[in-house]
Amino acid sequence: MKVNLCHYEDDGKRWQEFVDRQIQSTYCHRWNWKQVIENSFGWPTYYLMAEDDSGVRGVLPIVWQRSWLFGSFLSSLPFLNAGGILAETDLAKQTLLSAAIDLSKSVQANHLELRHREDQELGLARKMNKVTVVLPVDADSEKMWKALDTKIRTKVRKSQSRGLSAEFGREEFLNDFYSVLSANMRDLGTPVYKIRFFHEILNAFPRDTYICRILHEGRTIAASFLCGYRDRIEAVWSSSLKDSLKLKPNMFLYWNLFCFAAQQGYRTFDFGRSTVDSGTHAFKMQWGSQTIPLHWEYWLPGGRALPEINPQNPKYGMAIRLWQKMPLMLTNRVGPHIARCLP
Repeated sequence: MKVNLCHYEDDGKRWQEFVDRQIQSTYCHRWNWKQVIENSFGWPTYYLMAEDDSGVRGVLPIVWQRSWLFGSFLSSLPFLNAGGILAETDLAKQTLLSAAIDLSKSVQANHLELRHREDQELGLARKMNKVTVVLPVDADSEKMWKALDTKIRTKVRKSQSRGLSAEFGREEFLNDFYSVLSANMRDLGTPVYKIRFFHEILNAFPRDTYICRILHEGRTIAASFLCGYRDRIEAVWSSSLKDSLKLKPNMFLYWNLFCFAAQQGYRTFDFGRSTVDSGTHAFKMQWGSQTIPLHWEYWLPGGRALPEINPQNPKYGMAIRLWQKMPLMLTNRVGPHIARCLP
């Protein structure tokens, strides 16, 4: 079995055909993320394809990031919640892992991170502190409504009485989505991606990406960016403005997301990634949803410790507090230069 580095349109066609055949594939394995990441951030990508005489047996998309802030590392895939090895056989899985480790050594990476949604039994160091949360959705909104806990229905009704409205679109709502996202990220102390990233996603996946905005008196106070694949749709980035929380926009937002997802033919709504037992995790679980553990696995050279490039790391505490106090205009200008370096 050999591993090829994919570059060309014909490679992409065979890659996508393989991904579409696999039950375990995610939207993060799709070929067009290669151009999204290259065009948005300029990082080199390494799309590895394992083949034998019978055809494609496995794929592994990898991005190499390097900066003086966070060092050099390979990920599959950064910026997203999944990726990793997608293979039909154990031989293909191990062949792709060996190729990825060889690549890590050749670029002198500090680590290789593989974001799997299922245990791949690779024998690598791992983290299990991240989860995704999913909820079945039904085209019969009344059925979904009755399945909610009484307290949740009451909260949704309250949000519906506040004069809020939901609209769904794509590029025409991008600026509104980004204004809410960037303000919320600043308040959390986290740098925001450049708006071009979201523009590239919309262009790369025109049939499977959507933006929802929540309006109050003509002003967007909450928004969500959705990515769908097959019968599953994920709210990858969702935010609301801090000064609007008394209106319960998040309850209104998510109820409308469930209904929209079902109307579009999706059967599973994915709330996206959360840290175990966080406030965000609790919010997502109140809808009667299910927690699914994420398996993030790491190859570490020379006995290195697991990387901790995240807001929970105490060494970033002071920087986060300073960021929260900076003017939004400044964080929007500086933030994308930092965010592109984060995994």
